[in-house]
Amino acid sequence: MQSYDTILVPIDVYSDYELVVEKALAIASSSQQLHLLYVAYPQTNVEPYGFFLEKDFSQEVREHALDVLKDVAEKYEIPQTNINVEIGSPSDEIHHLAEKISADLIVVGTHGQSGLKLLLGSTANAVLHGVKTDVLAVKV
Repeated sequence: MQSYDTILVPIDVYSDYELVVEKALAIASSSQQLHLLYVAYPQTNVEPYGFFLEKDFSQEVREHALDVLKDVAEKYEIPQTNINVEIGSPSDEIHHLAEKISADLIVVGTHGQSGLKLLLGSTANAVLHGVKTDVLAVKV
């Protein structure tokens, strides 16, 4: 069986992610091999009667996600240097980081609803397209 040296674990900090992290840890020979990632869509709000016509909440989302990822990293003894928060398209950011860190495996959670998404979920399905590494989809 192939061994994996660098495992990317994108998680949703607002969903059940423990099983995904635990599956990745079961595959890894060390928690040092795991890289956690949370990707948020850009967060904006239009205020109709304010001085600011648009407010960007991306920084607040980034800070909250980073706090959660730090707690996850501490709980599972993953190095703090292996946590990442990005703003953008989840599948694009997952592909980008996987390539950047030369990931051997991506472990992603899925809870799809219908059609092909019933099997994988929209993000997990999008990750599969164009990825250059193995992907493990964990049903959560």
